[in-house]
Amino acid sequence: MNEGRIESNELLDRLPPHLKQYIKPQNYEYYTPINQAVWRFVMRKNVDYLSKVAHESYLDGLKQTGISIDEIPSMYGMNRILKEIGWAAVAVDGFIPPNAFMEFQAYKVLVIASDIRQLDHIEYTPAPDIIHEGAGHAPIIASPDYAEYLRRFGEIGAKAISSAHDMEMYEAVRELSILKEAEGISLQKIELAEKRVEELQNKEVTPSEISLIRNLHWWTVEYGMVGTLENPKIYGAGLLSSIGESEWCMKDEVKKLPYSIDAAYQDFDITKPQPQLYVTPDFAYLQQVLEEFANTMAVRKGGWRGLNKLIESKQLGTIEISTGLQISGVFKRMIRNEDNEVVYFETEGKTALAYRETEVIGHGTSRHINGFRSPLGKLRGINLSIENMGPRDLAAYDFYDGKPIEFEFESGIKVKGMNVTGMRNLKGELMLIQFNDCTVTYKDEVLFTPQDGDFDMAVGKEVISAFAGAADYLSFDLVEHELSTLGDVSEMSISDKNLNSLYQKVRSIRHNNSVDTTAIEAIFNTLKSDFPKDWLLALEMYELTKASEILLHLKSLEKTRPEVSHLIKAGLELIK
Repeated sequence: MNEGRIESNELLDRLPPHLKQYIKPQNYEYYTPINQAVWRFVMRKNVDYLSKVAHESYLDGLKQTGISIDEIPSMYGMNRILKEIGWAAVAVDGFIPPNAFMEFQAYKVLVIASDIRQLDHIEYTPAPDIIHEGAGHAPIIASPDYAEYLRRFGEIGAKAISSAHDMEMYEAVRELSILKEAEGISLQKIELAEKRVEELQNKEVTPSEISLIRNLHWWTVEYGMVGTLENPKIYGAGLLSSIGESEWCMKDEVKKLPYSIDAAYQDFDITKPQPQLYVTPDFAYLQQVLEEFANTMAVRKGGWRGLNKLIESKQLGTIEISTGLQISGVFKRMIRNEDNEVVYFETEGKTALAYRETEVIGHGTSRHINGFRSPLGKLRGINLSIENMGPRDLAAYDFYDGKPIEFEFESGIKVKGMNVTGMRNLKGELMLIQFNDCTVTYKDEVLFTPQDGDFDMAVGKEVISAFAGAADYLSFDLVEHELSTLGDVSEMSISDKNLNSLYQKVRSIRHNNSVDTTAIEAIFNTLKSDFPKDWLLALEMYELTKASEILLHLKSLEKTRPEVSHLIKAGLELIK
């Protein structure tokens, strides 16, 4: 099994380059024997407990997705099995931008952070890791209803518009998660990163679409429960993959609320157990709430509010106008009339035009390198919209190719120039007119001059949709992500090497199915003298031998290390 490469399949081959940039090889050989022991402990504990409280599709899904309790899954193996339920999995670089995460889901690709939490954070880590993703997300998608919800959520979520604040927050959380899981980082550096996240969290901002839909994602995909308020079952990956939270969430102290669109307005704190959770009656109801939320989004509503969200986001976004023409770029300005209709818009920097998600030939970023601007709406004194004019109507209003023309919109915007040509959509409506030697004015302001080059005017009455990202992702070079070194093997100290070597010996003994008590006794003596605080390896050896000496050692660790005593107790319960 070659784990240094990225195992592909048809679903992964279909991914666009801007998503492929986040994929990294799993590098299976980087997992240490301690990592394997952490996986095994969490999985044994979870499966034992979750068989009582998780939604029935969880245990079936574990079998279907081929996830072993004894060892960290390989992407290669998971992909082979996920293929049968129409999905794929990729290892990615820790936290990735929210829109990219959603878009992977839309392509039916499960995003898995291949790093694994440290032994010190065995119960919970805010950073995505393979326990959370592989043991939490993967099994539950074996339920067809839920898998379709996840795909649809991705499709809608990928269009949600973020704010500049969201991007700052994403960068801050990503940095903190990398620092927390990396070896040898100073406490001061971590505290500074924590302070930055806290400052941003406490900032009063109007929630953006991406932050609202992320709340829905959190209260369903991550922390969702299904069934009745009296007898809920767990299906959210955050609960399925956290030893502490899967038990805590069933307690009466955690308020259970009926799931509804209100969950979009309920914030969460990633660093603490959740004080309330939402219960959906079934997976089909999740789709209903998602559609209800989608109806509030700019992708469906358009208008000045949608365009305004894009302007405030300062990110690449797209508007679609009533003729179907799509303009993708960074929007910087609009003019509205007294009825709040958009009568003019402007982008800055590289801009591309598309129709039905495909770039209009000749109208990519090389033509519109310095932005794009256009009036919208009806012409003054003419009842017929420009898009509905046939060749005869155009002739009647002096729109001749190669002839100078001057006209005024109802908004007061005036266009004067040489009409070069027009371009129509599939319905035969005019959607773009090209002029040269053109001047565009509004009141006393000059919006465009002949020195700016050819003037391409978008034709349409109104903005019908606004969404994040490009209409045609091939129009822009969106590959700019630098892979972090999180999870890469770092130089181990001699002490860590020695401890891992003891874990490996015990692992080999278990795999060989023959308990060598003399060898285990020697390992135990070394552990006691060199690593007296380590509890997990002692537990693994007790499981194999039931030796009273090891049990005494574990009992004494329960007293001297109260912070892990509940984990030792839980491990002993499992062994019973």
